[in-house]
Amino acid sequence: MVAKDIMNKNITAAKKEATGRALADKLLTGKYSGMPVIDDNNRIIGVVSEFDLLKAMDRGKPLEHITAEDIMSTKPVCVSENTSVEDVIHTMTKHNILRVPVVRNEVPVGIISRCDILKCVSGVLRPEFVRINSEQGEVKFFTEYHISCEKSDSDIE
Repeated sequence: MVAKDIMNKNITAAKKEATGRALADKLLTGKYSGMPVIDDNNRIIGVVSEFDLLKAMDRGKPLEHITAEDIMSTKPVCVSENTSVEDVIHTMTKHNILRVPVVRNEVPVGIISRCDILKCVSGVLRPEFVRINSEQGEVKFFTEYHISCEKSDSDIE
């Protein structure tokens, strides 16, 4: 299995001129903890995270006066579409990163997060939790389901 088999093909990348405020707004949606930063040719030039915003704020910089390019990690760790899942795992653990962009000719074509890997490696998950709805007094069990490594374009990281 390779990166293109498990990557999320629907990604969001920040333009280098995105303001800190716009980044914070996007990150606060809860769908992202970070994202690739791209240049005018859509080539990946960095990665920006919630932690990068916190560091800028800690240095007293107003979010309105900083851009993605100002605070991003400038040496993005990326993998290619044909990188084995084992190598993706090794890359993520070696660099202690939560997500890794998948690139083709330096242009992001997908992204892999920790949960993308865990879903595919685990295969079939069995219910281990009980959902209790106290308003109606009923107990519902998570149902057993199979996680496919095939992702649709509507999947979000």
